[in-house]
Amino acid sequence: MKIHKKKYFFNSFFKPVRIFFLFVSILFAESDLAIDLKQSLISPCCWSGTVYDLDHNPEMEEQINRFISQGKTKQEILEYYIGLYGERILAVPKAEGFNIMVWVTPILVGLIGITFLFFFLRTPNDIPSSVISTPSEVPFDDEIEKELQKMD
Repeated sequence: MKIHKKKYFFNSFFKPVRIFFLFVSILFAESDLAIDLKQSLISPCCWSGTVYDLDHNPEMEEQINRFISQGKTKQEILEYYIGLYGERILAVPKAEGFNIMVWVTPILVGLIGITFLFFFLRTPNDIPSSVISTPSEVPFDDEIEKELQKMD
């Protein structure tokens, strides 16, 4: 038994379009890697932002593009810069050793805060249902009351 597939116009029309988009994505794959690397590295000229955010370091940007054109991977390029400047060149620290505190501390503080709020909001507020008044010991209270009644 032979199964016949129907040929539709949009299948034959969109095949070249899909090939075109595949070709364009391959062309821009290197630029995506370059952008990713530039966002992953702190600019060593002033240490105040990433290479992507600051345009103070064109030599480093050109060097990254050269590394990419040579076919080096992201990890190889990052290791080169870590060897040159140390781990402070990384925009996001590695989650190893003491650096793990950068990742764990905000989570712990958040959990402690949420726990505190939970227990604080859970405790009932003891609000008395009625106000109990006690007779006051104001001197001349009776006379003041009489005067006020006369004024009404």
